[in-house]
Amino acid sequence: MKTFAISALALAAGLAASAAAAEELNVVCSNEQTWCDLMAQNFQIDTGIDVAMVRKSTGEVLAQLRAEKGNPKVDVWWGGTGDPHIIAASEGLTTPSDVDVSGLLGWAQNMTEMTEGRAVGVHVGLLGFIYNTEVLAEKDLPAPACWRDLAKPEYKGEIQVANPNSSGTAYTELATLVQLFGEDEAMKLLAEIGANVNQYTKSGSAPVKATARGETTIGIGFMHDMVKLKKEGFPVELVAPCEGTGYELGAVSIVAGTPHFESARKWVEYVTSAKGQSAGLEVGVYNIPSNPGAETDPDAPDMASVKLIDYDFATYGASETRERLLERWEKDVKGSGGAIEN
Repeated sequence: MKTFAISALALAAGLAASAAAAEELNVVCSNEQTWCDLMAQNFQIDTGIDVAMVRKSTGEVLAQLRAEKGNPKVDVWWGGTGDPHIIAASEGLTTPSDVDVSGLLGWAQNMTEMTEGRAVGVHVGLLGFIYNTEVLAEKDLPAPACWRDLAKPEYKGEIQVANPNSSGTAYTELATLVQLFGEDEAMKLLAEIGANVNQYTKSGSAPVKATARGETTIGIGFMHDMVKLKKEGFPVELVAPCEGTGYELGAVSIVAGTPHFESARKWVEYVTSAKGQSAGLEVGVYNIPSNPGAETDPDAPDMASVKLIDYDFATYGASETRERLLERWEKDVKGSGGAIEN
């Protein structure tokens, strides 16, 4: 009986020590919630490292990292558009992961070089818009094909888009139109489109989902989110704008000052692995992965079939450029319209 008691105490002590040694990785995720949750689950199973996951838009994460500089509450930032990751790198908010990216596609390697190893490319997302075919027919509206079409008065109250202050998707739209048309002309066009916007959302994917549900006629966002909705049976059509369009380089970054660097580094390795990226198809992730060995869906957007601009990530991922464009957007676009914000 005494021997059993000692063994039980030893076992309890061993379990307590094991629990104390278990490390928790704090991840802030700017991908869709289902993708965030699945990756946290898979990572825990494969590595034994516990994950505390929270989902936030890229603008919110950038603000959080700035506020917590020197005393970070998160260890790694995964997903979302690359521009804020570039800004975070330039401000010293993130740290090099030292992960080997030589096996990734060229654009992912470029992201790593551009940020001196502080951000690694995980996916490409192509910008476009979507319309609900049933709502369009009910309202007897023409199908839009170009960015300039969205400024037509017949679409008044029919368009939804995110706010570029909180949404990387919407900032990509803002930067894309500036590169396509020049800054003054882009702001004029965005104000004209803004006159037709019924709501500026916090999340970049919200307008696309609202369009699928018939809550708005047209939504601006990333095409891989639209593919998912169409495959789920919603009455929607995708549009790659006729003038050309921009794209995001989604990224992953380790937060500077994390006490869990090695676990964060394992996360970067995992989310850039073929196995990790292939799992996205289970929850309808149809973006273009950075690992050439990852599985893709035949209906996923194809970079070769879309007229893409030569998106200048160095310029539009710079803090001063972003802040200046957002100030102009607040004054010239949002300030001139009557759309509500959510």
